[in-house]
Amino acid sequence: MIPQKTIEELISKHSNLEKDLSSGEIDKTVFAEKSKEYSDLNEIVDDAKKYISYEKDKIELEKILNDQSSDKELLKMAESEMNELKSQHIKNEMKLKLFLLPKDEADKKNAIIEIRAGTGGLEASLFAADLFKMYERVSHKKKWVLEIISISRSEAGGLKEVIASIKGTNIYSTLKYESGVHRVQRVPDTETQGRVHTSAATVAVLPEAEEVDLKISETDLRIDVFRAGGPGGQSVNTTDSAVRITHIPTGLTVSQQDEKSQHKNKAKGMKILRARLYELERSRIDKERSQDRKSKIGTGDRSERIRTYNFPQGRVTDHRINLTLHKLEEFLQGEVFDEMIESLTLQAQEESLNNL
Repeated sequence: MIPQKTIEELISKHSNLEKDLSSGEIDKTVFAEKSKEYSDLNEIVDDAKKYISYEKDKIELEKILNDQSSDKELLKMAESEMNELKSQHIKNEMKLKLFLLPKDEADKKNAIIEIRAGTGGLEASLFAADLFKMYERVSHKKKWVLEIISISRSEAGGLKEVIASIKGTNIYSTLKYESGVHRVQRVPDTETQGRVHTSAATVAVLPEAEEVDLKISETDLRIDVFRAGGPGGQSVNTTDSAVRITHIPTGLTVSQQDEKSQHKNKAKGMKILRARLYELERSRIDKERSQDRKSKIGTGDRSERIRTYNFPQGRVTDHRINLTLHKLEEFLQGEVFDEMIESLTLQAQEESLNNL
């Protein structure tokens, strides 16, 4: 049961914001923020009003149901309305509870995704490439913009490491549960005996931090420039364009050499560093708030095994919620990706509600 005062305050806030925004007198510096707040409340205010009027509506229907003089037709209608009213009340309560949950300010941010080959040698790098292609397909379907920041290839078309930024709507809230160890079980092309091998790749999804989110002092940075390496020939730069940025207080280091311009490499490196520092601070705050409590969904730690892709059985299993989809190929094509994400999100919401 949600306290009536809480719901009344929510309705009152919506009404006051509506008056302020229509007055034309609201300060321009807070107009966007107020508009966003009003828009969010607008999605829930009708459910809030129905939640408040539930007891009154219920009493009115009970009068009809308890009235001995009511004809059968009227009783039947009242009974149907009562069932609908109770069902809708439960739905409204759930919507309001979810709305009142503490918001993760990073959910609506763009994201930096880092994929690295783990145990398994060449097969692990091929799997890392498969994962990256999957996220590319998901981005294309959702009309997100994926831009590679840095990439390191292995033999046979695999990837040792790839870092990319993804821009669009609610990126981080959609992808944040992808962080962790992804395990693959399949027969590698190089396997002559037909044995199934197990390999892994790690995925880290970080909210992209803007300068306003995180202030980094120049005095806390050590920037080294060096000549970019490569396989030889035209792939090796003849100028010191590669950049290594070290954040002295934390020891975090980012190297960037994909661009021929030192300025561009520094900008890309700072984008990665800012995201990692922002996530480091978020993790510290979350740890303090939860007193080291680990939820079923997981901590987002890239060392935690979260999912297995089993090719012989054509299934993908998420170990955090014990969900198995026998649609491995469709999943890797980005076709049923949302099915997995929705299940993870619902589980996380249920945990949050239980912890209120």
